[in-house]
Amino acid sequence: MKNNSKKYLYLSITAFVFFILWTTAVSFVDVQPIGPQQSEVGFAAINGFFHKLTGVHMWFYTVTDLLSLVPAVFIAGFGTLGLMQLIKRKNILKVDYSILVLGGFYIAVMAVYIFFEIFTINYRPVLIDGVLETSYPSSTTLLVLCVMPTAALQIKERLKNAVAKKYSVLAIYIFTAFMVMGRIVSGVHWITDIIGGILLSTSLVAMYCYINRLNKN
Repeated sequence: MKNNSKKYLYLSITAFVFFILWTTAVSFVDVQPIGPQQSEVGFAAINGFFHKLTGVHMWFYTVTDLLSLVPAVFIAGFGTLGLMQLIKRKNILKVDYSILVLGGFYIAVMAVYIFFEIFTINYRPVLIDGVLETSYPSSTTLLVLCVMPTAALQIKERLKNAVAKKYSVLAIYIFTAFMVMGRIVSGVHWITDIIGGILLSTSLVAMYCYINRLNKN
């Protein structure tokens, strides 16, 4: 079990190192003013090519934006579960370990989101309601790839019915794939934003898995 846990730690560290290297490259490699209002973007040739390839489909943006409420529902649901356990057991240390870890994980994801809202790497390839918004890493990709896989893990632990468990997890995976692909083809992000979101969420989820398994060793 210890070796199995360590692989998540190594994955988390590796993904985070790649994220740092990727972010650095996006900040300095082939930076050109190809965005709206002459905003500068790294990997300009690749980003420009991919953006022209997908085009802009605002209905995909609208749909994925609305569906980003689904992860918020899961956050609220598991938060409520933790609160109910705290009220019933009257001791935060008696709340399920995995729920406490999940709460810390959500806080970490929110901290990362706020950090990149403050420190801008680049801006979107399109204006949203006439406003030039920050774009890196894709916050929707980050949210979905952090919340939904951890929700699937919680469901695997908590649902007793094998059929309900199987189809619930399958639905989560399909939803996650749709959201990421929808964000890519919507054209509201550079492809480097999506890749950054995938690398960072991989690091965070792997760290969640590592910490969550420590109590089982």
